[in-house]
Amino acid sequence: MFNDPGLFPFTGVIRSRIDAAKNLHQRICLENKGSVRLFADYHHIFGLHFKKGAWIFREWAPNAKKIFILCDKTAWQKQACFELQKKEDGIFEGRFAENTFAHSDLFRLRVVWPGGEGDRIPSAAVRVVQDPDTLIFNAQVWHPQQAYKWKIPNFIAPKAPLLIYETHVGMALEERRIGTYTEFTRHILPKIHHAGYSTIQLMAIQEHPYYGSFGYHVSSFFAPSSRFGTPDELRHLIDTAHEMGIRVLMDIVHSHSVRNEVEGLSKFDGTLYQFFHDGHRGVHKLWDSRCFDYSKSRVIQFLLSNLKYWIEEFHIDGFRFDGITSMLFKDHGIGRVFTRYDDYYGPGFDVAALSYLSLANSLVHDITPRAITIAEDVSGYPGLAVPAKKGGIGFDYRFSMGIADFWIKLLKDFRDEQWPLGTLWYELTTHRNQEKTISYAECHDQALVGDKTLMMHLMGAHIYTAMRKENTNIQTVRGVALHKMIRLITICTANAGYLNFMGNEFGHPEWVDFPSQQNQFSYYYARRQWSLKYDTDLYFACLFEFDRQMIKILKTQNLFLTKEIRLLRIHEDDRIIAFERKGMLFAFNFHPTRSYTDYLIDAPPGKYYMILDTDEERFGGLKRLKKGQLHFTTHDPEQPGHQNQLSLYLPSRTALALAPA
Repeated sequence: MFNDPGLFPFTGVIRSRIDAAKNLHQRICLENKGSVRLFADYHHIFGLHFKKGAWIFREWAPNAKKIFILCDKTAWQKQACFELQKKEDGIFEGRFAENTFAHSDLFRLRVVWPGGEGDRIPSAAVRVVQDPDTLIFNAQVWHPQQAYKWKIPNFIAPKAPLLIYETHVGMALEERRIGTYTEFTRHILPKIHHAGYSTIQLMAIQEHPYYGSFGYHVSSFFAPSSRFGTPDELRHLIDTAHEMGIRVLMDIVHSHSVRNEVEGLSKFDGTLYQFFHDGHRGVHKLWDSRCFDYSKSRVIQFLLSNLKYWIEEFHIDGFRFDGITSMLFKDHGIGRVFTRYDDYYGPGFDVAALSYLSLANSLVHDITPRAITIAEDVSGYPGLAVPAKKGGIGFDYRFSMGIADFWIKLLKDFRDEQWPLGTLWYELTTHRNQEKTISYAECHDQALVGDKTLMMHLMGAHIYTAMRKENTNIQTVRGVALHKMIRLITICTANAGYLNFMGNEFGHPEWVDFPSQQNQFSYYYARRQWSLKYDTDLYFACLFEFDRQMIKILKTQNLFLTKEIRLLRIHEDDRIIAFERKGMLFAFNFHPTRSYTDYLIDAPPGKYYMILDTDEERFGGLKRLKKGQLHFTTHDPEQPGHQNQLSLYLPSRTALALAPA
């Protein structure tokens, strides 16, 4: 990490932050028989558990005076026989006979504190359901007679490139309603497998009261969202993905929590600061949510236990950590441009949050060495995806979030004949050598109402009227061509992984908008129109077939094995970018009208097969190239430095991929 000269002036600050993380790790190990994993047992200590013929319930609420369990047997009122006893360290405990609770019973807590009281969902609830009529949330006893039997109890992901399909269970169906875990397993997993992606990233799995939050305003951290089905149905989804050889990651939201008090953790024991910072630091004004206090031991235990729970109970293969920038900076990074190192190492940094993230990575990899952790961070904080032994925080990957933003900027601010190719190349390929990054042309952020997907930017209103294959107007030809080129150059320059949001691979024509008062609670946009990609009369089918072949070739060539990318040619006036990676050659002609015959590009000597071109008819192209053609390098000793070259026909708005024969 210290091979960057720009970091040398901040060596003392960097080392002090590393030392803080090490000290936290050592303290927890010292207090827990040398094991962070033993410390991460919040979900085993707290909540409702059936042990040795009796029910044991515990809750942590330091400011509370009394806690009662409310349920049908108490007529949802406080009763002395369902009162918990206060123990040490703010822990309340109750022991109940076997017949007190049964599987699927509903219950909640009534917490009494000085000067008030309120209903609460247990902080470690593993099942929370909403009444469809009253819309009230309650915890539910989850104690089925038979535990789920895993078909693949010890999944080992195949050695394949990291190709992530970002997906949302509820909006994955074409019907205008909320989809379920079972329907996703039956209908969507086969689509993902057919498309060739090796990993799925599940959004919105943790319980959240507001569907439109996309799952990022979590209320019950240990409960799979019940609006999609039961915990065992989620297990079956993951198990089936493993049968297909697909790794399953989940969005984990430890950067903040919903402000709801009954359903969430806010003011759980009557105080604002039990889990969160007090005062203004405890509220994220932009997100309207509560911010965890990572300096508190019980909060760290709660969050670490959450990671352990999802791995052990649901066989999750890793996590995409949301909102890391918000965690690291006390102002949540709002208004910061992060163009100089003082932005990272000056005042206003939360060292406790960084220490937690380091500890979280250590725990996840201790439980499952093959697990994957990904940092979603817009700041570019140095060292997030560097191993702890090398002075980093220990994430396996970080998202190259600037790439998607740059594509949108190009489409908004420039005509494509004016794209600054040198700047584009810099954005696509620049990253810290010690960090593995994941590229994407667009994710769910670009699909939300308020923004547009790439295809919507490219096509405008024509996306609704001009996508039939007999349509050859310039707007359609341009949009279809650039959509393929953007995705191909993004994936082929990706450092170590690539991500796609579901439906975007075939240019999905609608944004994402969840039911709300503003849209009359419509599900019209909270779905995916899969039928479009199966309609062979539409260009959507062509875009999907291109994406599938692109993914297939990248996997076959295992392109990510080689990080080095050698730029062969970049010419702003000709609109050409050509580069070499792992022996393969890629040539992109972004010019809107000019095609080139006998265009010379430096290349290692040999012969090359064209294995992919974006202009194929099946991909919605103009079929100006001969499929599978063979190219030989030429040698001209009179041109020093240009002794081996390929002479290529490069049609306008077309990209080629050539593999050595």
